[in-house]
Amino acid sequence: MKNLNIMNNQLGRRQFLSSSGNAIGAMALASLLQDDGVCHAENDRSADPLAPKPSHFPGKAKSCIFIFLAGGPSQIDMFDPKPKLSEMDGKALPDELLESVRFAFIKKESARLIGSPRKFEKHGECGMEISDLMPHLATCADDIALVRSMHTDQFNHHPAQILMNTGVGFFGRPTIGSWLNYGLGNPAENLPGYVVLTAGRGTSGGASLWSSGFLPSTYAGVLFRSGNEPVLNLSNPQGISSEMQEAGLNAIRQLNQNQFERTGDSEIASRIASYELAFRMQSKAPELVDVSSETEKTLEAYGVNRTEPEAKSDGRGNQGGANAAFGRNCLLARRLVERGVRFVNLYHASWDHHSNLDSGLGYNCGVIDQPIAALIKDLKERSLLDSTLIVLAGEFGRTPLGENRANFAKVSGRDHHPYAFSIMLAGGGVKGGTVVGRTDELGWAPVEDPVHINDLHATMLHTFGMDHKKLVFPFGGLPIRLTNVGGNVVQKLLT
Repeated sequence: MKNLNIMNNQLGRRQFLSSSGNAIGAMALASLLQDDGVCHAENDRSADPLAPKPSHFPGKAKSCIFIFLAGGPSQIDMFDPKPKLSEMDGKALPDELLESVRFAFIKKESARLIGSPRKFEKHGECGMEISDLMPHLATCADDIALVRSMHTDQFNHHPAQILMNTGVGFFGRPTIGSWLNYGLGNPAENLPGYVVLTAGRGTSGGASLWSSGFLPSTYAGVLFRSGNEPVLNLSNPQGISSEMQEAGLNAIRQLNQNQFERTGDSEIASRIASYELAFRMQSKAPELVDVSSETEKTLEAYGVNRTEPEAKSDGRGNQGGANAAFGRNCLLARRLVERGVRFVNLYHASWDHHSNLDSGLGYNCGVIDQPIAALIKDLKERSLLDSTLIVLAGEFGRTPLGENRANFAKVSGRDHHPYAFSIMLAGGGVKGGTVVGRTDELGWAPVEDPVHINDLHATMLHTFGMDHKKLVFPFGGLPIRLTNVGGNVVQKLLT
């Protein structure tokens, strides 16, 4: 027993010295970063972690609507015309391009190029070429920017979706919406700073795509539903009045505050802020999702009451009336940024067209085209587009090769393609009528102005007046940032 006590005492001393050293090191790192203006002092957040905070420099964007097309939309059929690819339809890709390439499902030895049946025309004063699948969005050509040279490091859905949202391809990091709310706070007093809306099938990444990672949970995305109760368990149980609830919350707040003063745990501050926000949301959230105050013209423009087409796709992009749901989500996104919400995620799934590409893409583009165009025009009319950054992106693109999977009766789709894909941006300091980057004549890889996802994130933060190298959080003894160890602002995208 004596030896055991000695061992415990020695272990306790070692643990104390080790943990103290780590704590002192972490405190020193945080202090240095704060002195350099790289991270905020946590005690500035203790009262309200979502209180508005100054940016590093004047930015044009105040809110962001990030529309995520989960599954990997085909850039070759939507945004990046390749006439040479159509000429080479049915031919093999040169061997040198296939040597070190990994595919999800394609069999290299018998793979053949597959051209696009879509027609591309020039639109707007800028002459931007957009597919006939997007006739409404084409009318906004002078307000949007296309990046045709995106590339990523991941070729499977879940890690690629996490990379697009967090800057790395693995679990545990905060998403860009969390970073923005951490860095700038939330101007919306009665709504979360980060709201998530979904339509179609669920994403591969699920809730990991709106996680706060190692940041306090206050900065995580809040999933909204479109019914009368947008957030589950937000309403009071039967028999509980507002006065009773307020008294209970006051008592809980005092207990949490006492605990916070003893421990300094930032999660307790997050808990206090969450309770109080939930109380304020009880009256504001139902009003938000009630669109009856909108004009019939507005509802029609967004396609809120659209019915499903008779000829449906294979069901990838539809689950529970995707046309109406996505239109409503775009309208709710506008209502959210009007009320000061910092970051809104719109998810639509799935764009994973390994087969039935023509019909599936036709259906999915029909879901998103009209509402997104209406959103851009509506924000512009309300003088909100200049302060609202809109991003339309998937996790990767699709191959110029047709997918020749063994159990497929015919080749009618495309495989995952991380080497080149397209995204669209608008508003928030983005230069409209701009095309950045170019891929080779087959759409295989960028040959001009390649843009990595870390570059996209650096650019998005820049529009908010945030230096991506200074927006960091000390974690595991390192200053971690959204752009990982890379990232350059794409100046050609900015006004």
